[in-house]
Amino acid sequence: MIQTALLSVSDKTGVLELAQALHARGVKLLSTGGTAKLLADNGLPVIEVANHTGFPEMLDGRVKTLHPSIHGGLLARRDLPEHMAAIAAHGIETIDMLVVNLYPFEATVAKADCTLEDAIENIDIGGPAMVRSAAKNWRDVVVLTDAAQYAQVLSELNTNGDVSDTTKFKCSVAAFNRIAQYDSAISNYLSTLDAETRDVNARAEFPAQHNANLIKVQDLRYGENSHQSAALYRDLHPAPGSLVTAVQLQGKELSYNNIADADAAWECVKEFSAPACVIIKHANPCGVAVGASLGEAYDKALKTDSTSAFGGIIAFNGVLDGAAAAAVAKQFVEVLIATDYTAEALAIFKAKANVRVLKIDLSLVQKSGSDWQQGRNAQDIKRIGSGLLIQTSDNFDAPLADLKIVTEIKPTAQQMDDLMFAWKVAKFVKSNAIVYCAGGMTLGVGAGQMSRLDSAKIASIKAAAAGLSLSGSAVASDAFFPFRDGLDVVIDAGASCVIQPGGSMRDDEVIAAANERGIAMVLTGVRHFRH
Repeated sequence: MIQTALLSVSDKTGVLELAQALHARGVKLLSTGGTAKLLADNGLPVIEVANHTGFPEMLDGRVKTLHPSIHGGLLARRDLPEHMAAIAAHGIETIDMLVVNLYPFEATVAKADCTLEDAIENIDIGGPAMVRSAAKNWRDVVVLTDAAQYAQVLSELNTNGDVSDTTKFKCSVAAFNRIAQYDSAISNYLSTLDAETRDVNARAEFPAQHNANLIKVQDLRYGENSHQSAALYRDLHPAPGSLVTAVQLQGKELSYNNIADADAAWECVKEFSAPACVIIKHANPCGVAVGASLGEAYDKALKTDSTSAFGGIIAFNGVLDGAAAAAVAKQFVEVLIATDYTAEALAIFKAKANVRVLKIDLSLVQKSGSDWQQGRNAQDIKRIGSGLLIQTSDNFDAPLADLKIVTEIKPTAQQMDDLMFAWKVAKFVKSNAIVYCAGGMTLGVGAGQMSRLDSAKIASIKAAAAGLSLSGSAVASDAFFPFRDGLDVVIDAGASCVIQPGGSMRDDEVIAAANERGIAMVLTGVRHFRH
């Protein structure tokens, strides 16, 4: 039975209504500071913790709940007579419910003008201590650390007169999870500071200790192969417009490979402001295009490699209409992604029950002019044996003003458009990557080869197999040409211009080859390795 509740929250969302409901059930209310004032101002009989403990708050409020009357009341096991006798001997009353959310440390350090003093003063001490005590004694104490929990607990109290062990345990686990998240945030922040200078304006990009906070979204049927088990996790605060925010509208459960490929498709298609379509197979784009409509973009993307597109992942950066849906529905597709769907489009795919249809809301993603300012990942993380590789994400966009034209022949405006399109696609192709493009579509993609020369050859072979001419095409190479032979292959195939990072000790030789063969070459100064 809930007879006494202690409420002390920074975020006061819903706490007044909770307290009113508890008071109506005859529950004694204990509280501190601003929470106590809120309850008292609204006519609730509330006992200040200082009056309950007989010990005043001190050190500017740093010490108020760190007292045996609080922790004894939370930790005493009701089923152990010796516990009950001990607290009775000291005049300690049991506390049956704890409602606490912590000082807003994460929100504080996220502010651009946050000082070290601000950060330190927003490290909660008493709150986490109480939460741990209550969560440890979960059979006897209900611990609420999130306003989203209030409704369920009140519902059970109204229906059964008490809170079930199942709900108590769930709340206990949620409480320990919240403490872990909170302590991780503090550790991550402080670990970025130099111990001598403690300059918050010169924080390290990567903390001395990295504490990840990931929330399980779902268990998966299996991993990359059927003998492997797997689960999907998301960041505690995922970027808006990222795959983990997707809503599945229909279809079978997503597999490990579906999710990996869908992420590749979605991240690529968000690069384009014009209506775009990306078709992914085994984590590589096998067709990318922009058009006047999503339907036109799909038709162009499919032409690149219709064979590989069979059973692929298809992503669109807009609302899919009936006409485009009817075209897509003619082929076998594993996963379909769009920002939304018309009723006609959904009706078309309803007849294909196995197709996994995902909607990803981009309403929180702001636009600036005609360019997407998508919620990009800040970091990429790769697991290795007993460790992690962490890097900033490859969000380099190659501004036109930073490009360097190094050949005697200069690219035309159309060629420059094709080069920039090819460069965007190359960023999402596994290295070594060679991409032929023209007219806002891919013509041939060579991916994942140990030799750049082989990637160049494969890309031209794929174009020929699709019946696409490479005459006058633009080519992107994700890294520099180490020798002129790869350049000769793409020129022989029909390329009229090339974009590449440069930076090879043989750049002069490669540039001379471009001049000899009469093509335009642009250097970005930045490579796009993708392993």
